Amino acid sequence: MNFQQLRSIREAARHGYNLTEVANVLCTSQPGVSRQIRELEDELGVEIFERNGKRLTGLSGPGKGILKIIERLLIEAENLQRAGQEYSGQTSGTLTVATTHTQARYVLPEVVQNFRVAFPDVRIALQQSAPEHIAEWVLSGKTDIGIATEGLSQFPDLVSFPCYSWHHLIVVPDEHPLLARASVSLSDLAAYPLITYDTGFTGRSHIDDAFSNAGVSTNIVLTAMDSDVIKQYVSLGMGVGLLATMAFEPKRDHGLRAIRAEHLFAPNVTRLAVRRGAYLRSYAYDFIMEFAPDLKRADIERALNQEA
Repeated sequence: MNFQQLRSIREAARHGYNLTEVANVLCTSQPGVSRQIRELEDELGVEIFERNGKRLTGLSGPGKGILKIIERLLIEAENLQRAGQEYSGQTSGTLTVATTHTQARYVLPEVVQNFRVAFPDVRIALQQSAPEHIAEWVLSGKTDIGIATEGLSQFPDLVSFPCYSWHHLIVVPDEHPLLARASVSLSDLAAYPLITYDTGFTGRSHIDDAFSNAGVSTNIVLTAMDSDVIKQYVSLGMGVGLLATMAFEPKRDHGLRAIRAEHLFAPNVTRLAVRRGAYLRSYAYDFIMEFAPDLKRADIERALNQEA
C-alpha cells in the first residue's frame, strides 16, 4: 500500500471517475492510475469501484467506507508534512485563502498588509469564487482558509467561525427620489428596478427573504458577484443598488449616495472556515486572528479537533 494508490482512489471519486482527469491531476498516465487502483483493490481483497467494462461508474458499498478512511489518511499525511515544517523552524511558505470578491476587495487588504509585515517570507495566494466552491476547495485541501458570508456553516467537515456582522445599504445616484424620504420601505424599493448580488453571494438570501416575508414583489434587473459591477450599473441609472456596507466608499464612489437599510434586511455574518482536523501552521493562526481579533488560538485548535 502506498500514497499514490490512496491519491488515485481519492481523485477518482473527486473527478467523477474520469481517469484521464485523475491522471492529469496526479501528473501520471491513465494506465498508471488504473494499475494503482487495481493493485490496492487486490491488496484489500475488495472492489472499491463499480465498473461497466473497464470504465469506473461509481463507488461500491465497501468503497464508500474505504474512501473515508483514505481521505483521513491523506489529511494526516498533509498534517505530518506541515508539522515537520513547523518544528524545523521554517517561517516561510504559502498561505492560500479562498474568498469572495467583496471580502478580497474591501475587507482583506488591511489584514493582508498587516500579516505581510509580520511574516514577510510567507506568500499569500488569494483565490476568488462562489461560496460553494470556496467550501469545496477548503474541504479538498486546495486552500487553507475560506472566507464568505454564505454557505460555509453547512458542511460538517468544515469548522467555521463567525468573524463580524454587517448590513446591506441602498445605493442610488445623486438626486435620486429615495434620498428625499426620511425612511425607505421595502415597497418604496420595489417601485424601482433593483440591482444586487447573485443568489448565494454576499447575503443575497436575506434580501430575498425580506421581500418574500413582506409579500412585496421586486423587479431585479441585474445581478452580479462583484460589488464594483453593481455600483457601475447603478451609476448608469439602470436601477437602485442593494450593496454590502463595506463595499461603499464615499470618497471613491463619486456620483453615488448610500441610504441605511438595517431596518429592512437581517444582519449578515461573515465566517471563516478551515477543514476539520487540519494542521495549521503558526502563521495561519496569526492570519485568522488578524482577520477576527476576538478568536483565540486555543479556541481554534479545540474546534479543529472536535468530532463533527
